[in-house]
Amino acid sequence: MASSTSLTLFFFPFLLLTLSHAATFDVVNQCSYTVWAAWADTGNNGGGQKLGKGQTWTVTVNPGTPRARIWARTGCSFDANGNGKCQTGDCGKLACTSYGSPPNTLAEFALNQNSPPYYTNRDFNDISLVQGFNVPMDFRSTSSSCSMDIQCTADVVGKCPSKLKVTGGCDDPCTIFKTAQYCCPSGSSCEPTTYSKFFKSLCPNAYSYPDDYNNTQFSCPGGTNYKVTFCP
Repeated sequence: MASSTSLTLFFFPFLLLTLSHAATFDVVNQCSYTVWAAWADTGNNGGGQKLGKGQTWTVTVNPGTPRARIWARTGCSFDANGNGKCQTGDCGKLACTSYGSPPNTLAEFALNQNSPPYYTNRDFNDISLVQGFNVPMDFRSTSSSCSMDIQCTADVVGKCPSKLKVTGGCDDPCTIFKTAQYCCPSGSSCEPTTYSKFFKSLCPNAYSYPDDYNNTQFSCPGGTNYKVTFCP
C-alpha cells in the first residue's frame, strides 16, 4: 500500500477483468449500538445503511471491481437529504460514493482479478487498520469453495496509545503525525513502527501499515459471496 488513503492490497500490473456473477456481501451489525454501514469503490459506486443491533444489509458489487471496501461509521447524524457527518468513517452523506475518513476498520476486496499465468478469476480480500480502528470486524466467505476467515476482534480502542486516541476510535499515525515514516508516500517503502506493531499485536491477520504483507492477503475463487460482521 503506497499511502494511507489507497487500498492496502494485492494489485499487480495489467490486471484484466473477467466476466462473472456479481458478488453479494451480507453486512451484519452485532454491536450493542447503532452503526451506519457503508461501501464504496474507486469508480464512485457505493451506498450506506443505518443498522441497529442484529440488522443485516446486503450489498451487491459488480464483477471485476478492482478496488472496494466496506466499513462501519459511528456517531452519525443526517438530514432529510442524506447529508451529514459521522464521528468515525465519515463520507459526508448516508449513501457513500467515496471512502470514509479515519479512523475506520476496513474490509477491502477486489473481485474476479486476472494476471495470467499467475492466477485467473480470483478475489482478493483483507482487513486493514492502516486507517485506524473503530469497530471490531469479521470478514469471511459464505461459499463452500472458500474457507477464508479474517478477524480483528481485539479491544483496540480500549488499549489504544494515548497519542492515537480520538472520539470513537483509535486513529492511524499518518493522520495524526502526517510524516513520511507513517504515510508511506507513493513510490516509497516503509518499515514497521511502534504504532503499527501495536495494531499487529492485537490483530495479526490485518494490515497494520502500508507495506505489511505478513499474512494479510487472502484469496477466493471469483464468484464467492461474503459476510462482514461488525462486533462479531
